[in-house]
Amino acid sequence: MREFIPVRIAVLTVSDTRGPAEDKSGETLVQRIEAAGHVLAARHVLPDERAQIAAQLRAWIADPAIDVILTTGGTGLTGRDVTVEAHRDVYEKEIEAFGTVFTLVSMKKIGTSAVQSRACGGVAGGTYLFALPGSPGACRDAWDEILSLQLDYRHMPCNFVEILPRLEEHRRRK
Repeated sequence: MREFIPVRIAVLTVSDTRGPAEDKSGETLVQRIEAAGHVLAARHVLPDERAQIAAQLRAWIADPAIDVILTTGGTGLTGRDVTVEAHRDVYEKEIEAFGTVFTLVSMKKIGTSAVQSRACGGVAGGTYLFALPGSPGACRDAWDEILSLQLDYRHMPCNFVEILPRLEEHRRRK
């Protein structure tokens, strides 16, 4: 049996209306991260501003003490929802199946309304990034049914943790 390997996770809440005190989605993620035995590496709240979001993502990607970035909020279809675009500004590779699997999970809970979410995932600078919707329920679903498994080294047949050291192998000298 493999031993659990904790990863260091940063949580960014994107909202024009919520501050740290009202951040139920971010708190939902923090509680699950810590209950699973992972490390909360950083937490922040920013407004729905693409450049600010991308700058925060880049800063955390550059921080060797952060392995995973979870954002919550700004994944919908309104004009102010720009989190997905900010994520894609920094991705080196997109994890297309993350959005698909999230939609499948969401459909069990909210039916065809799941089509309105643009949850996405990607990799940049050896860091995993996942953009989740801004509701606590969506954060619970993403964590409980996808991320808790993929961020657990013991999960078989494969998981994100086991390939984490190889995300930047293309940058190594040959």
